[in-house]
Amino acid sequence: MTGKFQLKKSKNDKFYFSLLASNGQAILSSEMYEAKASAVNGIDSVKKNGGDTSRYDKLTSKDGSPYFTLKASNGQVIGQSQMYSSESARDAGIQSCVNNAPDASVDDQTGS
Repeated sequence: MTGKFQLKKSKNDKFYFSLLASNGQAILSSEMYEAKASAVNGIDSVKKNGGDTSRYDKLTSKDGSPYFTLKASNGQVIGQSQMYSSESARDAGIQSCVNNAPDASVDDQTGS
């Protein structure tokens, strides 16, 4: 089983997506979008840029937890990871995105 994107609608009617690894764990999450079309464009951008390791920024949160962001070619952040317990776990998360993002299917759960 390969990874997949879950496209969802929040309680306040905004749209967002998560990239799930083949084990069902979320490895990348988007911002909130006003329009479904914008969220779909975000998914397309992750598919396009997710396979390129140079598009990932390895970061550390204020509490010292490693995480990463994925940027589009224009430098805009298009997704952020969860917080990881170690740099090696974060790096494995990046590799999972690289492996899963380009060919992931889309599971539209918005009902619209």
